[in-house]
Amino acid sequence: MGVRSPRSIEYGVFSRISHRLRTATLSRHENYGEFVAALSENRALWTLLAVDVAQQENGLDDDLRGRLFWLAEFVNEETQRVIRKQGDISVLIEINASIMKGLRGRDDES
Repeated sequence: MGVRSPRSIEYGVFSRISHRLRTATLSRHENYGEFVAALSENRALWTLLAVDVAQQENGLDDDLRGRLFWLAEFVNEETQRVIRKQGDISVLIEINASIMKGLRGRDDES
């Protein structure tokens, strides 16, 4: 097995967490604790991403960094709404899927 690119590693993390979110969503009524844990893991990923894109040394262009930071804030807020049963988990899953699509499409640029 070859060395994985940073984008490939990022894709893998998003994929694993998104899978956990989908699985926990299906059983949230039977295991609400796991559902909240999956939401928390997703929020932690996005918090880490926000910290990374806020760093001046981050190599992404300013526009993309700003958009990712805004998405991280949105994910945090929507996670709170989902926990309060006022939000939509599918929005969080779709955001992750969009990021994964972007990572997959740019994987050859690593």
